[in-house]
Amino acid sequence: MSTTQNLGQHDPAGDPGTPSLSSADHIALAEERSAHNYAPLPVVVAEGRGAWVTDVEGRRYLDCLAGYSAMNFGHHNPDLLAAAHRQLDRVTLTSRAFHNDRFAPWVSALADMTGKQKVLPMNTGAEAVETGIKVARKWAYEVKGVPADQATVVVAGDNFHGRTTTVVSFSSDAEARTGFGPYTPGFRSVPYGDAAALEEAVDHTTAAVLIEPVQGEAGVIVPPPDYLPRVREICDANRVLFIADEVQSGLGRTGTIRACEHFDVAPDAYLFGKALGGGILPVSAMVADEDVLGVIRPGQHGSTFGGNPLAGAVGHTVVRMLTEGPYLGNAQRLGEVLRRRLKEFVGNGVVSARSIGLWAGVDVDPALGSGKELCRRLAEHGVLVKDTHGSTIRMSPPLVISEEDLNWGLDRFGEVLEDLRR
Repeated sequence: MSTTQNLGQHDPAGDPGTPSLSSADHIALAEERSAHNYAPLPVVVAEGRGAWVTDVEGRRYLDCLAGYSAMNFGHHNPDLLAAAHRQLDRVTLTSRAFHNDRFAPWVSALADMTGKQKVLPMNTGAEAVETGIKVARKWAYEVKGVPADQATVVVAGDNFHGRTTTVVSFSSDAEARTGFGPYTPGFRSVPYGDAAALEEAVDHTTAAVLIEPVQGEAGVIVPPPDYLPRVREICDANRVLFIADEVQSGLGRTGTIRACEHFDVAPDAYLFGKALGGGILPVSAMVADEDVLGVIRPGQHGSTFGGNPLAGAVGHTVVRMLTEGPYLGNAQRLGEVLRRRLKEFVGNGVVSARSIGLWAGVDVDPALGSGKELCRRLAEHGVLVKDTHGSTIRMSPPLVISEEDLNWGLDRFGEVLEDLRR
């Protein structure tokens, strides 16, 4: 009999506790010991429940960012935690070298929910985008007949698809791009929302059009109503794949499972991430039909953690919650509250506001301060949001937020605007 069955096991009660540090201590230590790839607000979160988080000193904040939509179902969601706990007691990783009993049910449910046939699971949203690019190129060579190494992908300006070396190669954000060359070739960028420019960029080498149905990082930019239908028509006319990056816009954020539904458009492939992992672990996927994903064969793409049993258990629960739970309806109902309340601020410190579902981009009058300054002041009032470019901030509260809490947060927003105007 093996004598290693208990190897590495111990009483968790014997683990040394984390030293008790103040927020200032945590921030100073992080500044000293971590790479400065983020510039976070001076809030050190220790716990979360629903739409609220608590810092190490016990101060509570209304989370109106929700992990850039990764926390769509709120902090400490009991259904997701139960699914994760059950799986943690069984098995968490096998790699795709073997089958696991959570994989097939999950990918089947995800495919059915999106009306597609196949799923290629990965981990992060950026990996899903890289997957989409690889699949599109392979499809272009094997199916469309594009000459070897000549495939191109058309993208939109002001996009955000991640920060890998390939993705920043077609970013128009100088901060994300500068200093990371040489850049990956094969991309053509056109203005977002400009179907004529997109059509002009498509030719016999084009493998795919890769766009966000709603641009998040750019400030929650909702396209003209006819834009995505025109993209679909252009792709059909030129035998080009339409790939929708729904990493941030999908899975309930806009009040629908896919933001593309608002425009009655069905792309050839969806890229999902963030909320697919329930805020518990990174889970992403490319979802498409057999004629697209069928070009990938063993050894050509993969990930050690992609499709792991824990991801399958959590991801399957996310699918069930979206199809059976109240989350979409709540996002639709409270999205109207958000839209109506933000409209009240236009002309009173806000230049313009855009929203779709529980997702909004708010352009604050630059004379009042930067978006970063506004976020800092809102945090002092107990509300967490995130700035993007200039004086624009984004709001994306968890889909579990109550109307009372949403109005409370917007009231604080109004107070901060009034303070700045004074």
